[in-house]
Amino acid sequence: MSGAEGKPLEETPGLPSEETPGLPRETFTRWASGRLPQLGDDWRAQVISGGLSNLTYRVRGEQATVIVRRPPLGKLLPSAHDMAREHRVLSALQDTDVPVPQVLALCDDPEVAGAPFYVMAEVDGEVFRDPGQTARLTAEQRRALADDLVEVLARIHAVDLEATGLADFGRHGGYVERQLRRWTAQWEASRTREVAGMPELLTALARQQPHQAETTLVHGDYRLDNTIISTDETPRVAAVVDWELSTLGDPLADLATWLTYWSGPGEDGSAVPVAQGLTDLEGFPTGDEIADRYAARTGRDLSHLAFYRAFTDWRLAVILEGVHARYLAGKSLGEGYDRVGPAVPLLVERALAHLA
Repeated sequence: MSGAEGKPLEETPGLPSEETPGLPRETFTRWASGRLPQLGDDWRAQVISGGLSNLTYRVRGEQATVIVRRPPLGKLLPSAHDMAREHRVLSALQDTDVPVPQVLALCDDPEVAGAPFYVMAEVDGEVFRDPGQTARLTAEQRRALADDLVEVLARIHAVDLEATGLADFGRHGGYVERQLRRWTAQWEASRTREVAGMPELLTALARQQPHQAETTLVHGDYRLDNTIISTDETPRVAAVVDWELSTLGDPLADLATWLTYWSGPGEDGSAVPVAQGLTDLEGFPTGDEIADRYAARTGRDLSHLAFYRAFTDWRLAVILEGVHARYLAGKSLGEGYDRVGPAVPLLVERALAHLA
């Protein structure tokens, strides 16, 4: 099994390329002829299902297979789903020790596919999204995989911003304050209902935000199922994907984002409808153990981690409400969207518990 995107690899059956939503045959073929001639005219596209935000396609051509990534269908929120931004950060990381897919092309002309998109090379490996996949690993392999995930996150936060040309990829300082403004606006633009506790949570986050000690590159959505894992005897991260939320910010927010999705043995991950049960297995560490390993690897002070865990739970609640709104509007491709809406109030409740 292989793929170059942090989504499940089950593909929607029976979709001839002429009917693939979001990737029109005529205009894409014309665009690709001068940039990706290895695809030829007789390419076939399949949606890689299960992603809850941007759309990802595997496009099989005459001489190559590539991965195409574009925004979701339907109305988009302001500043969201910036393909050029994703393309930029992936391009900047090509020659670093952060494993990422090879980027091949960017199309910023919305006339080609209805929205900008970019193209990546396919990466050999497996996207772990189903508990049956991690159940096949030994406890020792799970420990090694968790250690490598910590290592790769530490490398992301150690990227030389000047050397990679990413020094202006975001503002230095004020990360949480900016994020609170941005995602509060997104909440108002996408919410479909009143959610108990949300006003109190917003007030508490604004009041309790800590001073930002440093600024690094942050992935913004770092988690196991946004990586491609090699199928070697010792699993390792072959590529980190889905850089949609990347920017310059506080590295502790990145760590907290990972912990938002993670549920180690004995931990309850029911508030998050993504990859449930994936890491609740012998050999995988608990969230606290991951935090301890990250602190030991980087030397960072984690005394404010509880705030960041509340913040990232809240941000995920806002993101999922937008996904839920698209689902209600009939603009979603793939499965799993019916589980998104109920997760929003659970995440708000969990965030309030972190702050308490």
